[in-house]
Amino acid sequence: MAATTLLLLSLLLLSCCHLAKPQTRYNKFTSSQDDLAACLTDAGIHNFSLYDTPSYYSALNVSIQNLRFVGPTIRKPVAIVIPSSQLHLKNAILCMRTMSLKIRLRSGGHSYEGLSYTAEESSTPFAVIDLMNLNKIQIDLTSQTAWVEAGATLGELYYAISESSRSLAFSAGSCPTVGSGGHIAGGGFGLLSRKYGLAADNVIDAVLIDPSGRVMNRTGMSEDLFWAIRGGGGGNWGAVYSWHVQLVPVPDKVSAFVLNRHGSVQFVAELVNIWQSVAPFLPDEFYLSAFVGAGLPECNQTGTISVTFKGLYLGPKQEALRILERRFPQIGMLDLNVQEMSWIESVLFFSGLPNGSSVSDLKNRALHSKTFFKAKSDYVQVPISKEGLIGAINFLSQEPKAYVILDPYGGVMDRVGSSDLPFPHRKGNLYSVQYMIEWTAKDDPKRKYYMNWIRFLYNYMQDYVSKNPRAAFVNYLDLDLGKNGAGPEIMQGYDPTEDARAWGERYFMGNYDRLVRVKTAVDPYNVFSNAQSVPPDFGLWSEKVKTQVTEEKISLQVARGELADS
Repeated sequence: MAATTLLLLSLLLLSCCHLAKPQTRYNKFTSSQDDLAACLTDAGIHNFSLYDTPSYYSALNVSIQNLRFVGPTIRKPVAIVIPSSQLHLKNAILCMRTMSLKIRLRSGGHSYEGLSYTAEESSTPFAVIDLMNLNKIQIDLTSQTAWVEAGATLGELYYAISESSRSLAFSAGSCPTVGSGGHIAGGGFGLLSRKYGLAADNVIDAVLIDPSGRVMNRTGMSEDLFWAIRGGGGGNWGAVYSWHVQLVPVPDKVSAFVLNRHGSVQFVAELVNIWQSVAPFLPDEFYLSAFVGAGLPECNQTGTISVTFKGLYLGPKQEALRILERRFPQIGMLDLNVQEMSWIESVLFFSGLPNGSSVSDLKNRALHSKTFFKAKSDYVQVPISKEGLIGAINFLSQEPKAYVILDPYGGVMDRVGSSDLPFPHRKGNLYSVQYMIEWTAKDDPKRKYYMNWIRFLYNYMQDYVSKNPRAAFVNYLDLDLGKNGAGPEIMQGYDPTEDARAWGERYFMGNYDRLVRVKTAVDPYNVFSNAQSVPPDFGLWSEKVKTQVTEEKISLQVARGELADS
């Protein structure tokens, strides 16, 4: 790309977006907050909070799940808008565009790096659209599908399904307070994924509102765009208002267990070594994960290194026991360790909600505990040597606040192409590794130590995981992999698409360039953006796109009273 062309296009982008260097921690923008409030009010939107209003912090903090991003030094939005209809969502986007604000979308607030509600130090002023009130769910038993508004949590979705049918489920994650919008947008792995694939694999339609306020379903958007929204990461392409998902059959009774084994580093390493040669090759109906750490809640020996196996089998208890006895006798599974229950009861069983919670509590957004944490991810394609496992588990034995989650792949995950959706981690991946370290407020003075500790473990693992690139899961966002540059850097010949390749190819591998092309076509202004959103390629701006950008700028300057009202 010619440097001159890039500079001219960069200047055009900057002039269109009115980039201004923020002067405060809340990203003060040049347009009046009163103008934004008036625009929203005229559009029929009344549930919003500006930075200087009493309701601001309660609206901002209610969905923040990682307490690392609560504090005075965190760059904050100028406003939080909570729409309650598709029209409100559309008009919120248009109002923010007239104010030259970048837009963040928040569904459940579980972004590991807080990217749905924070910004980098030198970023453009931004506002948050919180989708929490867009949580309606419609189940169609005839087609065995559901329409799910993007603000619905997984727990709300699972509960709604169970109220309509005991023989249907949805393949997605186990944490009930995770928002469906961001979860599905990143792929969405869960306990049914070896049998039925990712959440994104089961999306058959969607309603999207693009940066210009156009509302479109699958037939109204390009197939490239429909491909991109299913696994290409949240907050990139526009606002998904709702997902149309395929529900999947489950038996009346499933088998579930949580089994902890503790002992020496060598003992735990031996069990994990066997696990990695078994779990990815079990029947598709069998999910068997492993959690390894020195502070696991299932271990009754404080400070002892242990492994917790969590298993779900879509079948009767005796079948599950026979499979384990044949394939993994070393686990020492007993009849009393396995429980039969309905699928929705298994969702509660694995939910992490407090003891004594009921199935109806899956709808409660506030029950899940919040902590400070840092996470990273990897993929294992060749079994880790026994020596490698001993080394990693020895590290874990020294820090009880850290643990790893090993999620088995295989099954149907091996039978979906790596480019069928943006999520590329399919055949050839035995399991994923999620590195996690958590701490409480009283330990937060040691934050730097904890974050460096988990990075040290991650660095140790580099010889044992995928390479060229070292892959990562976009649902487990990790800013250590790289960040998009701030606006002013563009003025210095900075190429955002090449800069983002450092992390983009780790999340999306060979699908990254196609995602860039989609982004350039649908959001050339980069309105929906964050520190790890897919950037547009200014070098791909055709004359048509340049014209679209100019016309869009003019259309967004119309009087507030002309905002869409139908």
